[in-house]
Amino acid sequence: MVIPASSTEYVTVAVTASPAGVDLTATAPRFAFLTEARRGNPAAADWVTGEWDDEDTARVLVGPDGAATLTRGAWHVWIEIDPPNDEVVIRRAGTLTVT
Repeated sequence: MVIPASSTEYVTVAVTASPAGVDLTATAPRFAFLTEARRGNPAAADWVTGEWDDEDTARVLVGPDGAATLTRGAWHVWIEIDPPNDEVVIRRAGTLTVT
């Protein structure tokens, strides 16, 4: 995905529950955006709270009026899902380019 730095818009991530049929929407998804140069997993301070667009799509508003304001460059997008069990699932979800 590519967005201009001056734009405020949703970044979405498709989510598939495993096993199928598990309701993930009881807890808000969280997102982290790490610069391309940064290695490793997100730290506690990196996370921002998103929302569910529907049962299979998590989203977060990014930009000057959003939950995260990003400068120009490439960003690794991470998502954290807390399903209704003992797991807390953290995955790298892709790359966002801000122009």
